[in-house]
Amino acid sequence: MTHDSAPISPEKLWTPPFVLAVLVNFFLAMVFYLLMTTMALYAVQQFGASDTVSGLASSTFIIGALIARIFAGKFLDFVGRRRMLILALVVYAIAGFLYVPADNLVLLLIIRTIHGVAFGAASTAVTASVMGLIPARRRGEGTGYFGVSTTLATAIGPFLAVVLAESATYDALFILCGICAAAGLVFSLFLKLPERTPSKQEVANKWRFHLSDLFEPAALTIGAVMFIAAIGYAGVLAFLHSFAESENMVTAASAFFLIYAVVVLASRLVMGRLQDRFGDNAVIYPTMLSFAIGLALLAYSPNGTVLAISAVFIGFGFGALMPCAQAIAVTMSPRHRIGVATSTFFLMLDAGIGFGPLVLGALLPATGFHGMYGFLALMVVLAAVLYHFVHGSKSMGRTPLPA
Repeated sequence: MTHDSAPISPEKLWTPPFVLAVLVNFFLAMVFYLLMTTMALYAVQQFGASDTVSGLASSTFIIGALIARIFAGKFLDFVGRRRMLILALVVYAIAGFLYVPADNLVLLLIIRTIHGVAFGAASTAVTASVMGLIPARRRGEGTGYFGVSTTLATAIGPFLAVVLAESATYDALFILCGICAAAGLVFSLFLKLPERTPSKQEVANKWRFHLSDLFEPAALTIGAVMFIAAIGYAGVLAFLHSFAESENMVTAASAFFLIYAVVVLASRLVMGRLQDRFGDNAVIYPTMLSFAIGLALLAYSPNGTVLAISAVFIGFGFGALMPCAQAIAVTMSPRHRIGVATSTFFLMLDAGIGFGPLVLGALLPATGFHGMYGFLALMVVLAAVLYHFVHGSKSMGRTPLPA
């Protein structure tokens, strides 16, 4: 029999542990976005890396995170949620500072991989655990608020990265990454997480590595939807700047992510409540439609105004979709499998964002940017169809809660 601590009242959301978890997640995400924006260019400028290898400098972080997520979900409750979070953040902070003395490309790639492993473990620990801090009746709302910390990082991180890389040095950027990770570590020391004691059956199967031990089937279905959606977002994240340069819309591209972040922030403050009140379908279908429209506008985009407008639709679409889908993954999974469900969900999400650019880069010569974004809009529509069959058609999504 398992034991779950219950440190919060049934309905209270903004408890001290929840606030600390939000802060820890913000600093985790800050480091991710500070480096993801600049690492490929750094590898080229510092070590003369080819385009392929410079892309590898970015993607090795994602590969490390994927590896960690596979195993972190299974062993989360054996290691202890708080212990795994703190240990991972210690490595995360050290790795952030190690970029400074790294003097060759091989060492850089090793550090990136270790950094990614630490990120994957820490992210799984805090994200799985925060679900125990959110009242079940406010899960959509709480997940949305928790996701705001990531949204702020997507706006602040890339901006600071460009400023430091252009006006200071890369070493200053790496030191900031180490400081951010250290700040997350300090906050984690005061964070009390709801721990869970594994059952006798789980202990007996501790070293068994069947697929069912590493992946939660209930989360795989909604995870498959997010994998496709994440490829669409990867097309925006990886190629928007190049697209804007080729179309002479650099100014609009600069405004794009600021608009995106503002819309995501606003949408996450309300969409979680709507999900809790009216059920999953009431938020998933509109957000996926909005995402597809945003990508279609990018495919059309005759000028910078249309490109900027697309940020509104993509922000409301992908930005609001992610926490709503995460809430579904957790809700549909057995309580004792929340750690595995969380790692499964984010593994699928990270895989789409991490490997999407490789697929789309190969597609680009044949389609051009406009054709690529049109293709991605169609993919998101197909993802909505997939959602309908794997979740949306079953009892019309999660049962709405009474007022």
